[in-house]
Amino acid sequence: MPSKEKKKEYMKEYNQKYYKENIEQIKEQQKEYREKNQEKILEQHKKYNEQRKEYFQKYREKNKEQRKEYFKKYNEEHKEQNKEQRKEWKQTYQGKKSLRINNWKQRGLISEDYDKLYEHYLNTNECDNCGIELVEGFRDSNRKCLDHSHKTGEFRNILCNTCNIMRPLYEPD
Repeated sequence: MPSKEKKKEYMKEYNQKYYKENIEQIKEQQKEYREKNQEKILEQHKKYNEQRKEYFQKYREKNKEQRKEYFKKYNEEHKEQNKEQRKEWKQTYQGKKSLRINNWKQRGLISEDYDKLYEHYLNTNECDNCGIELVEGFRDSNRKCLDHSHKTGEFRNILCNTCNIMRPLYEPD
């Protein structure tokens, strides 16, 4: 038994020494192999990723109840901390943006690029209809509103609340 262990140790040291002495040659050989067998390597990666995906799906299904219990317990224990973090996040640029865009989506607004629309919304200071200066707020008649067609869901204009109320919800056919 000791001879096998000695041999194993000897081979390990020999391989490390060989690698250090021939590192450039080995890297060149690896590069050539990768170039020659690129499709084979990609297939192996795809196969490996599929296997991992299947494994984790099975794992999640198998441990679904345990995970549910764990997260339920975690959320109960960290309720105040999570509440504080959500409150802080809502004050960040990303939080405000996300909340506003989600609100638009809930109200039926459809857009190809919500980020671009949000930037346009932020940079608009006058009503597109009457030209009054727009303000942020909930109760003002000149507050900023995103006007959209309730029929198609498409964005039309950025208006003051007064113009938005006066505008028909549906465009005439």
